[in-house]
Formats: sequence, C-alpha cells, structure tokens
Amino acid sequence: MKRVAITGAGVITSFGDSPAAFHSALCNGEKAAYRLEDSEADVSACRQGGHIGSFQPETYLKGKPLRALDRTGRIVAAAARLALENSRWNAEILRSHDVGLVLGTMFGSMHTISEFDRRGLTQGPSYVSPMDFANTVLNAAAGQTAIWHNLRGINSTIACGTTSGLMALGYAADLIRYGGHTALLAGGADEFCLESFCGFDQAGLLCRCNGHSEFPVPFSAHRSGFALGEGAALLMLEEWNAAVQRGAPMLGEIRGHGSAYDPGGNGECSPETIARAMNFALHDSGIHAAEVSCISASANGSVFADRNEALAICAAFNGSGDAVPVTAIKSMVGEALGASGALQTVALLQSMQTGVLPGIRGLEQPGPEIPALNLCRRQQDINPGLGLINSVGFDGNACSLVISVVSPEFRPEK
Repeated sequence: MKRVAITGAGVITSFGDSPAAFHSALCNGEKAAYRLEDSEADVSACRQGGHIGSFQPETYLKGKPLRALDRTGRIVAAAARLALENSRWNAEILRSHDVGLVLGTMFGSMHTISEFDRRGLTQGPSYVSPMDFANTVLNAAAGQTAIWHNLRGINSTIACGTTSGLMALGYAADLIRYGGHTALLAGGADEFCLESFCGFDQAGLLCRCNGHSEFPVPFSAHRSGFALGEGAALLMLEEWNAAVQRGAPMLGEIRGHGSAYDPGGNGECSPETIARAMNFALHDSGIHAAEVSCISASANGSVFADRNEALAICAAFNGSGDAVPVTAIKSMVGEALGASGALQTVALLQSMQTGVLPGIRGLEQPGPEIPALNLCRRQQDINPGLGLINSVGFDGNACSLVISVVSPEFRPEK
C-alpha cells in the first residue's frame, strides 16, 4: 500500500481564496459573507446563506473564453488552478504527467439544469441554449475543468449527497494507494441556487430566526436547521515517493477513510451508522481513537443530525470523546453540500499545521441531548498529530477521513 501525500490545496469561499485566509477567518469567528437576491429571499422565511458575492472567475481563469463554463464549472476550475499552483504544478509539467480529477458534488449545475428545463417549457425548445445542455450533466464541471487545465488522467464525479466531497477524497486516495495513479486533484463543489434552496426550505431543513443567533449554531440548544451556502475545495494528492522526487511541498498525508450507509429509510444517519464510518476510518488508518488530536464535525445546526453525530463521536471514542477537541466550521461556512467535506479537510489541515483549532461560532449552551464532548466554543490550541473529519448526509450516507501533518522539513517555504 502506497502513502498518499497532500501537496497543495485550493479553495473558493466567501472568506477568501487561500487556505491560510480561510483558516484565519474561521479562527476569528467570522460569518460567511453570503447574499440572497431579492427574488430568492422572498420564497422563504430563512434569510441566511446564499451566493459568494465576491467571486469573479476572470481573476483566476485567463487566456480562454469563459462562455462554455457555467457557475459551478467556473468555481471548480478556479479552485483547481489555485490547487495546482499551490502544489507547484505548471503547464509544462502537466504536459508530461497524467494528472486526474475526482470531484464530489451533490447537485452539480442545478441552476443550469433548472434554467434549461424552465426555458424549454415556458418558451419552447427552440429557445434553449445548446451550450447550457452540455452543462446539465452531473460530470460537466469535472470535464470542463480537465479541459481547461489539460488534466489527462482519470476524470470522475462522485455524487452521494453532502458526503460527496469527502467521499471523493477517500476514493482518490485509494486510487493512489492501491492503483497506478500518482497525482490526483480531489475535493468537492456545489453552487447555491434557488431550486435547491426552495427544496431544503420545504423539507423544513433550513434555519429559522428564533431570537438566539443570526446564523446556525451546531450542537446548540437553540439550533433549528442549517444555512445553505456554496464553495469549492480541491486538494492535490500525490503518491509519496513521486511527490518527494518532484520536490513538492508536503502539507500532510491521508492516512485512511471509511464510509457506512443507514438503510433505515428515514433519510437520516443513526448514531450507529456514523460511528461505524468513524471506526472504519480509524481501522483503515491503523490507529486507535486515543491517537486522534482533533475532530472536524459535520454538524450544521440540524436538530437530529447534530445529536446523532455527537452520540456517534461519544461511541466511537468509547465514552472518552470529551478528551478530544471538536469543531464544526459550518457554524461559519454554512452547509456547502458537496464542498463541505473538502472545506473541512483544508481547514483541519491548516489547524494542525498552525496548532490552532477554530471554535464553533455562537455556541454557548449545547442541547441537553448532546453528550459531554470537548466542543470548542472558542479557538483552541492543539497538538499537531492526527485529525478526523466527519461528513454526514441527509440520505443515510456517512463518511470519515483521517489525515496527519508531516515533519516541518517537508513543508513548503514561506
């Protein structure tokens, strides 16, 4: 089994476009600067979440026309460019190496799909855009990004709800560990669109203003749902020896992952299912729960999902979950769907490199049903070591990933 190095990362968030800026904003307890259009705000009592207003694709993607890429494609292609640069891949090296892409997404280009259908139904087939049709398939963003950056390796799209981003990282790691691949971009992305916003609202999953917080607070006694956001995060994964030979910056290592599914049919993961995913990840990594130095929880403010994950952490750590610090960055990022797990991974990797774990914004009093855990109400100093990331879906999927930092001599020059 080969080792999997993390040699770079690229993010598109409302907090900035670098892992360091993203992590700094989380440690400062900032709330994501999302915006809702007037037409979007009128359809729901929820006013939290929305688009990243600051994203300008022309800043990242130059030299070719952008018309062929819709918003999801542009976000992914921009994150890919940042990750490639961060890991010191340039156009010349890409021409002589087969770099692949594994992208996780829940909906893909949902807005493009909806607009294509809506125009065809209301105005007629002759008014739909053939270019939009090319972006209605789920793997369009991955394909467009590979074309833009000349990524000639495997091109795969993982779609399993909100766990897609973390699942993509696990799948890509296995392609390197057990297969012949040496370099893969992997992560997740999802855009904010009115259709998914309405769907989550009608399902009763979005947060409501209850006088206690202006943004969802995971594990809080007053939580009522999540805020829907958007973003993208891609990590460059490389076979360890190939990365060393290339002289790549060694940011961290993927040690193992695990996943589980709850077939109960009620649309949520039981604590037992989430705990199984965590235990699978620990076993795959060859470590014990006591060796984990920090946890990035999937919790987003959902009433039942937050409780079940807290119970799962307690079970997976044999009742000693109060010994390991737990953060939940969706208290600031919101629910970014397929991007969430990858964003959590980038944030935790930065935390382990800096020794500072962000707190859970706004958390004062956990719910009475939440077991005793070391929930970080404020940023907290941690010992670099092994970190565990959880991703819990609305559809019964659960995934966990274990990462570690590397010795300082392997880290990139400042």
